[in-house]
Amino acid sequence: MAVDYTVIVVYLAGMLAMGWWGMRRAKSKAEFLVAGRRLGPWMYSGTMAAIVLGGASTIGGVGLGYQYGLSGAWMVFTIGLGLLALSVFFSARIARLKVYTVSEMLDLRYGGRAGVISGVVMWAYTLMLAVTSTIAYATIFDVLFDLNRTVAIIIGGAIVVAYSTLGGMWSITLTDMVQFVVKTIGVLLLLLPIAVVKAGGFGEMKAKLPTEYFDPLGVGGETIFTYVLIYTFGMLIGQDIWQRVFTARSDKVARYGGTVAGTYCLVYAIAGAVIGTAAKVMYPKLPSADAAFATIVKDELPMGVRGLVLAAALAAVMSTSSGALIACATVANNDIWSRLRGAVGKPAGEEHDEVKGNRAFILVMGVAVIVIAIALNDVVEALTVAYNLLVGGLLVPILGGLLWRRGTAPGALAAVVAGGLSVIGLMWWYGILANEPVYYGLLTSLAVYVVVSLVTRPTDARVLAAWRERLAGRGAGPGAEQPVAEPAPTPQ
Repeated sequence: MAVDYTVIVVYLAGMLAMGWWGMRRAKSKAEFLVAGRRLGPWMYSGTMAAIVLGGASTIGGVGLGYQYGLSGAWMVFTIGLGLLALSVFFSARIARLKVYTVSEMLDLRYGGRAGVISGVVMWAYTLMLAVTSTIAYATIFDVLFDLNRTVAIIIGGAIVVAYSTLGGMWSITLTDMVQFVVKTIGVLLLLLPIAVVKAGGFGEMKAKLPTEYFDPLGVGGETIFTYVLIYTFGMLIGQDIWQRVFTARSDKVARYGGTVAGTYCLVYAIAGAVIGTAAKVMYPKLPSADAAFATIVKDELPMGVRGLVLAAALAAVMSTSSGALIACATVANNDIWSRLRGAVGKPAGEEHDEVKGNRAFILVMGVAVIVIAIALNDVVEALTVAYNLLVGGLLVPILGGLLWRRGTAPGALAAVVAGGLSVIGLMWWYGILANEPVYYGLLTSLAVYVVVSLVTRPTDARVLAAWRERLAGRGAGPGAEQPVAEPAPTPQ
């Protein structure tokens, strides 16, 4: 394993080096939180694909393929569909807003009264997302070094916290680009073909497995529908995803770069399911489906290649973990702490000091994430709670604000509270892993939003006018750069 260890150590050292380099570039709040809003299509596509394809998409995606066959691709596939929908229908408008958080968007649209409550819900989601990603280090480091679970979480978490704290979004962008390349080579170009060949090819796989393993809907219609509600809609509104949209240098980059990333996710989904199906042929009686990825890597790949593929798994976990961490810290500082202490809208001259403040929040949130990850055992339940709260509490007021002019601030606040409380109560009643909480919570949020908006006074015309100006890219928020205008289309 010496060669494999060398590959991993070099990779981890490179992550820290990029964190140090990113620190030299992050001189303002915009540079630190959204990479100066100047990523081009290549870097934007790579970093967006990196953040949405984490440990759940890689290790979990292979596990679903092991358990259900090709239909196990649906979880990651719906993530790709969500990213495509965000990029095609909403990303251009989101990028033109020039804000830092989802809650700032809600304040702009509804008149400045939705920030703290929506911020708390978004903070809970990003915190749990960071925690579940951090827990995944234990699996990978156990395969690599046979480390104790707690030690593995501390080592992996400490590296992510270090480079994220040093350079903020610039460091995360640089590391995500490396992670994107490593994942592409390790999973798509190496592990996928090797797994299929080792399993005897598709003909042998079909001969040895039940026919339902090759049924595109074998995982079940209700499960697919739930994936769409949780992951497709979750991609539309998550702070971790929006914060990457804010990094695009123009709305055109956000639209087309995100479309490329979403298409990549669809390919990655199918690849993971095929690898898992191949693993089922080679190891039909594994104790856990989630062990399929580690087993096939450890037993079937040659020296050196094994280290690169494990680095790819580590890259998948790190990209999601760092993205969720900076999102969590951004929400905690900008949407909750700064509002509670009445320090919203600092003068532009205090931008440099805000870098120090955001850096401190990443460090504090990072330590909290590591501690919670050590104490928490059930990753699936934590992730389910996070996405249920996100979709049930925030989907309706966010999409309503973008699509329905008659939506009001009281309607948005009522929808957040009613949807969030409904989801929590229904998870207690039906169980955390049940489908009903997100179904009924979302319907409750929608009904409350529509009814309260219709019976309350319409949003002030001046607020809507300012909102339309921002959507058109003709305004900039506090501390944000002026938008990069797209050239007007040539008249036909």
